[in-house]
Amino acid sequence: MSSSTKYVDPAFQGVGQKVGTEIWRIENFQPVPLPKSDYGKFYSGDTYIILQTTSGKGGAYLYDIHFWIGKESSQDESGTAAIKTVELDSILGGRAVQHRELQGFESDKLLSYFKPCIIPLEGGFASGFRKPEEEKFETRLYVCRGKRVVRMKQVPFARSSLNHDDVFILDTEKKIYQFNGANSNIQERAKALEVVQYLKDTYHEGKCDVAIIDDGNLQAESDSGEFWVLFGGFAPIGKKIISEDDVVLETTPSRLYSIVDGQLKLEEGTLSKAMLENNKCYLLDCGAEIFIWVGRVTQVDERKAASKVAEDFIISQNRPKTTRITQVIQGYETHSYKSNFESWPVGTATGTSGGEEGRGKVAALLKQQGIDIKGLSKGSPLNDEVPPLLEGGGKLEVWCINSSAKSPVPKEEIGKFYSGDCYIVLYTYHSGEKKEDYFLTCWMGNDSIQDDQMMASQLANTMWSSLKERPVQGCIFQGKEPPQFIALFQPMVVLKGGISSGYKEFIAEKNLNDETYTSDGIALMQVSGASVHNNKAVQVDAVATSLSSTDCFILQSGNSLFVWNGSSSNFEQQQWAARIAEFLKPGVALKHVKEGTESSAFWFALGGKQSYTSKKIKQDIVRDPHLYTFSFKKEILQVNEVFNYSQDDLLTEDMLLFDTHAEVFVWIGHSVDSNEKQNAFDIGQKYIELAVPLEGLSPHAPLYKITEGNEPCFFTTYFSWDPAKAMVCFMVLELYLVSFLFE
Repeated sequence: MSSSTKYVDPAFQGVGQKVGTEIWRIENFQPVPLPKSDYGKFYSGDTYIILQTTSGKGGAYLYDIHFWIGKESSQDESGTAAIKTVELDSILGGRAVQHRELQGFESDKLLSYFKPCIIPLEGGFASGFRKPEEEKFETRLYVCRGKRVVRMKQVPFARSSLNHDDVFILDTEKKIYQFNGANSNIQERAKALEVVQYLKDTYHEGKCDVAIIDDGNLQAESDSGEFWVLFGGFAPIGKKIISEDDVVLETTPSRLYSIVDGQLKLEEGTLSKAMLENNKCYLLDCGAEIFIWVGRVTQVDERKAASKVAEDFIISQNRPKTTRITQVIQGYETHSYKSNFESWPVGTATGTSGGEEGRGKVAALLKQQGIDIKGLSKGSPLNDEVPPLLEGGGKLEVWCINSSAKSPVPKEEIGKFYSGDCYIVLYTYHSGEKKEDYFLTCWMGNDSIQDDQMMASQLANTMWSSLKERPVQGCIFQGKEPPQFIALFQPMVVLKGGISSGYKEFIAEKNLNDETYTSDGIALMQVSGASVHNNKAVQVDAVATSLSSTDCFILQSGNSLFVWNGSSSNFEQQQWAARIAEFLKPGVALKHVKEGTESSAFWFALGGKQSYTSKKIKQDIVRDPHLYTFSFKKEILQVNEVFNYSQDDLLTEDMLLFDTHAEVFVWIGHSVDSNEKQNAFDIGQKYIELAVPLEGLSPHAPLYKITEGNEPCFFTTYFSWDPAKAMVCFMVLELYLVSFLFE
């Protein structure tokens, strides 16, 4: 065998080269590719390896490897799957996240690949069981749980299995019954209907009948009568019996162990990223979940040994066999892993940006070990796409906060913002067939006082309520203005100082110099960006060191106005600079200056000629967006990711967090309690505080709350969005799905 396949099973050659799912079944201790027609069929006597390849927002492939262990599979088969998983990771460049999945306790991430559900089947390749297709049809009863991903479990076909809290599916040869417990969740009922349709299409060739049975409905209906006859006649059903499936494993304080020669050594002290050495493997014990962290310069054999250590650790600690094991590689850590550390400084090799340095080191090391590495695509491109913007032609209103009131900004002054002030911006526009849409946001200057910021938020909240909670409501900080905000102003200029009484009192109390912009003093404006969505002018210190060859600048000196064009600036920037100069001092003659042709008057106004930069400021790297559910435990915000999210995951009874890394949204469903809606910004801010040390999110990232049915284009662009679906509440959805099944 050649050295290029030293650690690579032939079944894994050429994998991970396209987005999607690839599956292997362990047969005679070897991975065998599964036919596409069998994807989603998992036999309880078998063990499988599932590779999910996704394309990151930045262009690099991201990998998750799951090995699924059937409840009747042998220990030898599961051990083979664990070892082969490490080998598969090697050929992918050693950067996949690895998950151990036990039948009945699968992760949300795995289940999200197989919608609407996985239904495990009896039998197996080498188990000696008869395959279902060889058997006579057997009536089966399933309990169906889950609002977003569905967990199906076969339960005994008996009345005692039913209860008032769950949804059940009874699959008979000629008819499928869905039994809705009286206390069951409406979304679980809707998801169960999707499963019923799946069963009908997959196992009944689309020809069987379907019936919905509502718990407590005692009307004499033929479907209901048929259903109860199958259980020996109608009789009361019992309460839900708590099983091991219902027990939520407790998350305990995390403990970190280094793995040395197959032995564990407890690492003392507060958990920090600095404790992790790149030539070692570590075990992180979180109680309900065990993580293996793999340094990027560890050997393949060490990684295999670390997986075995995790299995032994669960046994030695008498942990439930369902304890989840996840293995992460340095530079590609998941949010759930990083959240156990006090902070996680952003490095060069991150899973979302596809860090070149980390991938290069992994590639070099594995090449030394004789592994043929494929799928290592280039790093993330810069974010230079034109984003979706709000519809033009709307009505723009701006108010400046002054004490406890808001003062309207004159029309001719709209577009000027002072760094010492706070503003409320309301844009009313039309999109689609709606009467009106609203974009309502606060803008907080970097030098504004806290009282003004609080007043801006309170007044904006009042406006949001008066407009029947329809507006997209945002909070935007100076320097982090998103494209859709900048595009409203033609142009947008940020000036020094402030005009509010609160800011002026603060300046006086602190004995500070007020550098508020005046039309007859000396001021320097930096003009960056060349498009309607990223062009703005910001006042900077009026000194030569503030200049940059990549931008244009406007220098005001008394009645003179210079437009200075950097040697690396483009024509569009130069045009914008002239337009902004006209906005600041209408009718004044402009003096155009090319870099290198400056007059003595120009340098005199800046206090003399000095050196300045010619380097272009690096743009933000594009990151992958993430959707989260959240809960509070002892007043601490905890988030759980919704994987492979879609519009259908925005459930009408929920609030969700959506993080694009550039902006954070709190999405509010129709059925959310009105008091909870008022806490949306507080929840969003808590999330930002959580994500700043762990994900490198800016503490001043734009934050929005949006209500169901009023989603703006800059939110819906992240989904395959159906506007009609967004207006349907789930009561209507349930009726629709029922009628669909009976067509």
